[in-house]
Amino acid sequence: MTRSETRVLHFRLEPEQKGLYLTLPFEMPENVECFELSYRYPKNATNVVDLGLIDTRGEQVGASGSNKYEIFVSETDATPGYIPTSLDAGKWQIMIGAYKVGAEGIDLEYTLRFVFKQGRWLIGDNHSHTNASDGILSRQALAEHARNQGLDYLIITDHNMPLSPEDTPKVPGLTVIPGVELTLYGGHANFLGSRKPYDGPFFSNDLAGIKAHFESARERGATIVINHPMHEYLPFTFDMHALPFDLIEVWNGPMRPSNLKAIALWQKWLESGRKVPAIAGSDYHRDELGLGLGLPTTVVYAQSASPRDILSALHAGKSYFVYQQKTARLEMHYGNAGIGDSHDFEPGQRLEIKIRGAKAGDLVKLIGSDFTHEFPLIESKGDFEAFFTPQKPGFVRLELWQSLYGILPPLPVLVSNPIWVD
Repeated sequence: MTRSETRVLHFRLEPEQKGLYLTLPFEMPENVECFELSYRYPKNATNVVDLGLIDTRGEQVGASGSNKYEIFVSETDATPGYIPTSLDAGKWQIMIGAYKVGAEGIDLEYTLRFVFKQGRWLIGDNHSHTNASDGILSRQALAEHARNQGLDYLIITDHNMPLSPEDTPKVPGLTVIPGVELTLYGGHANFLGSRKPYDGPFFSNDLAGIKAHFESARERGATIVINHPMHEYLPFTFDMHALPFDLIEVWNGPMRPSNLKAIALWQKWLESGRKVPAIAGSDYHRDELGLGLGLPTTVVYAQSASPRDILSALHAGKSYFVYQQKTARLEMHYGNAGIGDSHDFEPGQRLEIKIRGAKAGDLVKLIGSDFTHEFPLIESKGDFEAFFTPQKPGFVRLELWQSLYGILPPLPVLVSNPIWVD
């Protein structure tokens, strides 16, 4: 259930304040996802009061004159005339424009509603291209395609071409996150969440110049992804130990040998104690046989649908990846720790697994630093539930293997990030 809080504020306008702009301060609480504001007063020919909103930095979020009696603002959307913005905790102000004030004065009532963030699973695609590079769809068409596919978010990562605010498409119900794929002859990397991750041209002919781009992107808050490191003809050949990054793309497009090799590389990192979360992306350019937007799809547990919260959850590894949107869904917990979380090792504590939408013949694998546990093949279509007791500290992640269409050899159709049992 969504948690919200409502406050009512009152303000008195006197006749001598006619023609002035005044402010009514209020405190924005922590972790607000959406702010709603309405006001009322006896509006008539002699009483007209304008509305506006100012954030913690003293910046104008919007101004709507007197023609709107209620507005809303969130990080992803807002009433026309207002700017989607981060609802940072602290002192905000309501702008009160005393356009007309009758001889009796005006008593105003403002109702403030704060809708708080609440964790939820969102589905999206972390790697896509438009006709701004080598895709075929415009940015707006791609966003509309994503929403029609049932995605909640889309990260646009055109080759060496950042997504500017004016070019960011808007589709109701879809969060579009800016990104850019740094595309070099020696490897590709996605810089997510930054409009301008580096200055100057994209290219460099030496590792020092490439490293400077990576370091600039990190300083500017980008989430950095090493893309398709074991790709058949576009592998990542730069020294990854020399570059700062946050995530590794282990599943790029259709599941195939290069992705299995990337998962194996990631597994070695995990076994060595490197807590590098994985990520997946379709690398979408156009719809073709076996290729499409959301193939694979990422399912991420975020505190809101804002770009910042989605990227934060991806960065923390609170995600798993599925072959397509309709593939099975996973819940996995060790005590109160979920995917991407850490929990102290407790002898006898069981890992709880729930998979919705499994198919007959599916194989569930639990993988740790020194073991792979395979459950008996799932006998019938439906839900799967099981428990597993880790015997020592480390990590546990899950893979669901399936023979697609009943004719292809079994391949992973679901891959999760680990739960860390420290």
